[in-house]
Amino acid sequence: MSTSEYEPPADDEVLRLVQAAISARNHAYAPHSHFYVGAAVLLHGGRIVEGCNVENASYSLTQCAERVAVTTSVAEGHRNFRAIAVASVGGAMPCGACRQVLAEFGMDMAVYTVDVIDGEQKMRLLSELLPDAFSGTDLLP
Repeated sequence: MSTSEYEPPADDEVLRLVQAAISARNHAYAPHSHFYVGAAVLLHGGRIVEGCNVENASYSLTQCAERVAVTTSVAEGHRNFRAIAVASVGGAMPCGACRQVLAEFGMDMAVYTVDVIDGEQKMRLLSELLPDAFSGTDLLP
């Protein structure tokens, strides 16, 4: 599907997705930064899989909420994502590493962010957030 054919999830799906991300944030383990993040991915078919950030004293071993939601989905056999929502104070966008992980599963994915303090939401397509994503085909001769 090209970006020009993209159809966003229905309003009720976005509401469920955002609420799931906010709920997932309650499970975050962030004793070092105290920056609690929840994420939820919307699968084709309407199922939602949640994730939260899991910190480690060695910061490079920390797992972002977005990657936890994606890897949980993959571990359950799901690889076809329609959208992801990320809930945090300030409505932070996914980091570069998370953007690249999401790109593995489709550039037409909607990325919703929500500020848990004031409820402000934003939406961008992943292709806007990572216009020159690395792909496995870049490795071919």
